[in-house]
Amino acid sequence: MKQILFAAFLLLIGVSAMSQEALRKKEFNLGKNGLAIDGYDPVAYFKENKAVKGNSSFATVYQGATYYFSSADNKEEFKKNPAKYEPQYGGWCAYAMGKNGEKVEIDPETFKIVDGKLFLFYNRFFNNTLKSWNKDELNLHTKADVNWKKIFQ
Repeated sequence: MKQILFAAFLLLIGVSAMSQEALRKKEFNLGKNGLAIDGYDPVAYFKENKAVKGNSSFATVYQGATYYFSSADNKEEFKKNPAKYEPQYGGWCAYAMGKNGEKVEIDPETFKIVDGKLFLFYNRFFNNTLKSWNKDELNLHTKADVNWKKIFQ
């Protein structure tokens, strides 16, 4: 009986993990083959305070999202604590998520780190949403958190 219960428990964990991965693939800002942040290195934002293009030879997959890194060290750092380095709101524009709960593409080179979290922003056609975010950051951040929970929970 214990073996059957244990097997059922493992099955539930596997189904939950699969559904979480499927939800991430559906709701996160992922490009071809599940590529996150347009191939930019999530760890470099924190270590170098700049956007650095990753390399496919230093790739890892975390819960359905593929991340590229600029070095083996950054890849290993990410693998120790992926949640620390993943962008907020599934990699969508933080401003748009806060303003009206929309999933809007980002410019990986337009970012801000707040309280140890990576926020990415849309920046095209003379519309840099980081500037708008900075004008009302506390309010937009609070709203973005609420809006993202409606999309991804």
